Amino acid sequence: MSLNRGMLAQGDLEQMVADGEIDTVILAFCDMQGRLTGKRVSARLFVEDVAAHGAECCNYLMAVDVEMNTVSGYATSSWETGYGDMVMRPDFATLRLIPWLPGTALVIADLFWLDGRPVAAAPRSILDRQIDRLSERGLVPYAGTELEFMVFDNSFREAWAAGYRGLTPASDYNIDYAMLASTRMEPLLRDIRLGMEGAGMYCEGVKGECNLGQQEIAFRYDHARTTCDNHTIYRNGAKEIADQHGKSLTFMAKFDEREGNSCHIHISLRGDDGSAVFADSGDPLGMSPMFRSFIAGQLATMRELTLFYAPNINSYKRFADGSFAPTAVAWGLDNRTCALRVVGHGHGMRMENRAPGGDVNQYLAIAALIAGGLYGIERELELPEALAGNAYVSGAERLPTTLAEAAALFEKSEIAREAFGDDVVEHYLNNARVEVAAFNAAVTDWERVRGFERL
Repeated sequence: MSLNRGMLAQGDLEQMVADGEIDTVILAFCDMQGRLTGKRVSARLFVEDVAAHGAECCNYLMAVDVEMNTVSGYATSSWETGYGDMVMRPDFATLRLIPWLPGTALVIADLFWLDGRPVAAAPRSILDRQIDRLSERGLVPYAGTELEFMVFDNSFREAWAAGYRGLTPASDYNIDYAMLASTRMEPLLRDIRLGMEGAGMYCEGVKGECNLGQQEIAFRYDHARTTCDNHTIYRNGAKEIADQHGKSLTFMAKFDEREGNSCHIHISLRGDDGSAVFADSGDPLGMSPMFRSFIAGQLATMRELTLFYAPNINSYKRFADGSFAPTAVAWGLDNRTCALRVVGHGHGMRMENRAPGGDVNQYLAIAALIAGGLYGIERELELPEALAGNAYVSGAERLPTTLAEAAALFEKSEIAREAFGDDVVEHYLNNARVEVAAFNAAVTDWERVRGFERL
């Protein structure tokens, strides 16, 4: 077995299949919406065939809306092109046990077209392109994602049947850092933590958050790709484990009018020799010139790359003054009112982007962070003074307030097109347009309550 608990070498899997310990292998990837998508394969077939050649899936999986409806406007997938196949090719560095599913292993796949070309619009491919750009400079990205969720005492199927109305949160009041009310959730939270540990992750702990039933389970930072892979598995697995407990949980950015679910992303760069390139002991703040330019690049690109930080209609409901979610494009030293927060020292010197919510596609967000940082580094941008005090009332430039505004900025962004390519930009613009059109066509409960009798 591998030294890291839960992670498997290919030979480990072959032996466990032969011994009857593993009967199912999940081959899956992260789709546009950040969901774990793929298929369960007979372990015997996986060892004998899929391991070497991969497995096919319909290319519409990278061109559907949240409800898995096929939609028009994608160059890569349509009725006109016949909805052909793409290939899920396993990355064996991600092979692991899934303890909450008996006899099951999982491996993350990269997506390729049948002629061997990578699927450029796949989130993992987009991140890999930015990692390669860093590698050309001798740099390696490390990241951590802090993903919040809300727990409900209703099962997922009960919540669906109720139209997600009248649900019972797993706590009755603000439980930020509180022990007592969080303990009621501990059977579930413990199973999630231990499950993820058994799936090869390094779980740091769990804490209560402000909203009812809200929690955050944190994991040790790692190479950016590893962090994103783990995030995908955790986000899916936490729901599966909640379902086994007869409960439900949501990562949506804003469930109600109280605090939303955030996904603060911490990022730092190191030299390929392991050196702490963001730190400089001779600087008054301990920040290297590279780090200063990296943050300046974030400020310069943040509005036009917000689509990758806030990808859904609901994402923008979270951006509210005085909510601990950012509204101002500003940076500060350990200042939680700013979109960008600098903390740490030495190898721990890093930037936290506080814009993403729990609904974020982490591959896209970290790809955008790298692209923005490289924009600043390549141009040696100067960093303005840190914002002191309350960024909400600072007069600093604001984040986009709707998905439509963010999409318009993304569409016009030469920085996005240079970093990601026109094909990727157009692919995700279409996704945003589909969501905006669907939302604009919907009649909401809010409209009925206000207008049924009184208008």
